[in-house]
Amino acid sequence: MTANEDQEMELEALQSIYEGDDCFKELSPVSFQYRIGDLEDAKAFLLDISWPETYPETAPKISLDAFFNNRICPEVKKTIITKLEEQVEANLGTAMMYTLFEWAKENQQQLMETHQPVNNALTLTSSSENAINPNFSSSKKKEKKEQLTKSQKRKLTGKTDNKGELPRGWNWVDVIKGCGPDRVP
Repeated sequence: MTANEDQEMELEALQSIYEGDDCFKELSPVSFQYRIGDLEDAKAFLLDISWPETYPETAPKISLDAFFNNRICPEVKKTIITKLEEQVEANLGTAMMYTLFEWAKENQQQLMETHQPVNNALTLTSSSENAINPNFSSSKKKEKKEQLTKSQKRKLTGKTDNKGELPRGWNWVDVIKGCGPDRVP
């Protein structure tokens, strides 16, 4: 069998095995993503694997560069890729995608044991602003005042007293006037 025939057979197998699995995504006929762990799990990661032309005789390209993996520190990423490359070497020459995905799922805890979530740029920016200006608080937000047009302001000033407050009941519904045609005089 040629490399292309092996790839076609493995592609069909992957499509049938992972049909309906939200974790598996086929990006192209030679490029795949598999999410290891639940979306809410802090130790979840997204595995990108793509085949070169001569796969399975040559190793597939393994990557953790997806945006989903930004919270994982570079050392942990390097460890995951190193351990997966060991599995690739053991399975070289055979269809190995299913084996790699399942091995990563089974060993997720071991792969992510040293994982400490990386702070994103927003957190780093706000903490550096706090260091520069201790009075700065990111939780304080300026309240926006309601913007009125000139005509709305004129109408409002005509209704207010000398303190700028509206008289009691200014927005009440006038029930007495709206009693209808059979109202009592």
